[in-house]
Amino acid sequence: MKTVTVDLGARSYPIHIGSGLLGASVLYDPCLGSGQVMIVTNTVLAQHHLPVLQGALASRSPQTLILPDGEATKTLATTERIWDALLAARFGRDATLIALGGGVIGDLTGFAAACYQRGIDFIQIPTTLLAQVDSSVGGKTGVNHARGKNMIGAFHQPRCVIADLDTLHTLPDRELRAGIAEVIKYGLIADAAFFDWLEEHLDALLDRDADTLTHAIAVSCRTKAAIVEADEREGGVRALLNLGHTFGHAIETGVGYGAWLHGEAVAAGMVMAAELSARLGQLPAAAVERTRSLIQRAGLPVHAPSSLDADQFLALMAVDKKVQAGRLRLVLLRAIGQAELRGDTDPGALRALLEHFPRGP
Repeated sequence: MKTVTVDLGARSYPIHIGSGLLGASVLYDPCLGSGQVMIVTNTVLAQHHLPVLQGALASRSPQTLILPDGEATKTLATTERIWDALLAARFGRDATLIALGGGVIGDLTGFAAACYQRGIDFIQIPTTLLAQVDSSVGGKTGVNHARGKNMIGAFHQPRCVIADLDTLHTLPDRELRAGIAEVIKYGLIADAAFFDWLEEHLDALLDRDADTLTHAIAVSCRTKAAIVEADEREGGVRALLNLGHTFGHAIETGVGYGAWLHGEAVAAGMVMAAELSARLGQLPAAAVERTRSLIQRAGLPVHAPSSLDADQFLALMAVDKKVQAGRLRLVLLRAIGQAELRGDTDPGALRALLEHFPRGP
């Protein structure tokens, strides 16, 4: 097992990474308060992993709430189901919620925990690669709105994150590739050597080699932990974690939540960000090609959806959370391993990119 610590003073917490962790009760004990425990999961994961977790927590007699699967459930209405269950069981402020699932379950459960009685503890048990390297770490919680992704939420750090590699055995190939998009992102924004390593070890990652996965997850979590420690509430450097996300969130909202997986939309968005960086004269063409090539090798889209034109893209991007004083701010690249947040992007260059970027299904 490898452990990465997110150092936030009194709110610090460990990220445990390894195989066979889901049933290790010793990992949960330091993270559980004295009150009741509720596991929140979905219909798919309840079949695969819930019994093991219930066994590990048997001494705490956890209650369980099983939600529908899919991005379409990431709404305030679904969050209310969590609150209703907590209230019906008379959970107090000393209670703990446990999120067993991918990014949707993690974000929903974390948001419910942040709001219930003005904040209760929660634990993240991410079961997708994307959640293990990104959404379970850093305390961003929230739900989608019809007008924009993740527009309603709160910062609320978990007590711990337990990333069991064994949960990836049941992960569909498409979702594994979506998680690799976020892994690639860390190389692009902050670690050129890691990007080089990914180019060399991508096939092993796709084959789910345990040592390769462990290294990729640990490096990704260390990078994210360092950025969160420097900027917990995204006042500055943390925005770099959103490389490709402004374009990606527009794709997800525009085509309908769930039609493209989050990692797929981010992958296309990172290629768009790289190409825009080159159009602005700050990224060599060779770096754009390396970015596109690695993303394509991972089986991820390097095109935008044909259903979205430039005007639709711009309208959707205008509600991005990084918009400030009416000005769209984009995370762009100066080199592989070096990103920056720009608020002075030439509108003409952005429109030209959106008009001419390749389209696909």
